Formats: sequence, C-alpha cells, structure tokens
Amino acid sequence: MKKEFICIVCPRGCRISVDDDLNISGNQCPRGKTYVENEMKSPTRILTTTVKTIFEYTPRLSCKTDKPIPKELLFKAMEVINDVVIEEEINIGDIIIMNILDTGANVIATKPSRKKE
Repeated sequence: MKKEFICIVCPRGCRISVDDDLNISGNQCPRGKTYVENEMKSPTRILTTTVKTIFEYTPRLSCKTDKPIPKELLFKAMEVINDVVIEEEINIGDIIIMNILDTGANVIATKPSRKKE
C-alpha cells in the first residue's frame, strides 16, 4: 500500500510517495526525504494558539511552542494551555509555559500583552 505526503518544508509542496518497502519518491530535494522519514517515525508540529489574559485590551494573547512537539500530544497541550490565564504584562518571546508536557518545548508569547500606544 502506497502512502502519500505533501512536503511542508519549502514552498514547492512536493507530493512524496512511500511504498511498502519504504522507498521514497517524488521529493525534489533531500529535505523532502528527511521530512517524510520523520513523519513516518515520529510526526511533530509547532503548536500555534492563544492563551487567555485578564486584560480588556488583549483578552487572548497569541503564543506558540518554541520547537515542535509530538503530534499525538497536541490536544493534551491545548488542555494545559486552556487552563492558563496571563495576569501580568509580557513581551514577545516570554515563556508562558515551560517544558509543556515534558516535551522540552516552551510555550512563548508571539506578541506583547501591552495596550497599543
């Protein structure tokens, strides 16, 4: 049975196939092959979302993990993030949650919580 992937490493979006013997074809660069090998073994994703704040001017603050986490942990990570409420002003890059779910990834702010001036 053939499995197909669309590579997300670069803008080309190569359609890459893997057959039963784990032969990879369709990638136009070595990064596509590496991407598919990683997807077959242990898929990971950067989680981008928002977190609640107490601020009227920024009720939700955008955030993301600073490195990819296992795909199977995305929903559990969201449960943790949904329980957090930011109560003090923070800046871009500040850590909101350190080492979420023992993945080694931190959840960081992607914008400041300050009121626009």
